[in-house]
Amino acid sequence: MGLYNRNEIIVTETGEGNFTQSIRMGKHIITADEPEVVGGNDNGPNPYDLLLASLGACTSITLRMYAIRKNIPLKTILISLDHQKVDDEDVIHCILYLGGDLNSTQKEDLLRIAEKCPVHKTLEHSSKIKTTLGAKKD
Repeated sequence: MGLYNRNEIIVTETGEGNFTQSIRMGKHIITADEPEVVGGNDNGPNPYDLLLASLGACTSITLRMYAIRKNIPLKTILISLDHQKVDDEDVIHCILYLGGDLNSTQKEDLLRIAEKCPVHKTLEHSSKIKTTLGAKKD
């Protein structure tokens, strides 16, 4: 593991305002920021929005893979996500809207599979995060 490993995600400040970040993931670059009400420029989604987007994308991809493998007539997937703090606990609400001629058994199977996506599992079971200092390479 080191700076600019092929599988790493690199986050750097852009210098545009207080909180704007450039995030590089392989050949993809996205921007994250905070809303103006907390001193950001609102140049991109905030970190919790990115977290929810990751969960939603992983869930949708997992559902599509399962539907293809099991030949389920799933036509469309729309996922609505929301994050709230409830009694000092993080709660993510994830609502699935599934289109297609699905029977109740298929809907229940898809609901069960949605909770098995890798990001869901990672968030549900606390992950160990090890933060260390590195020598910056110029």
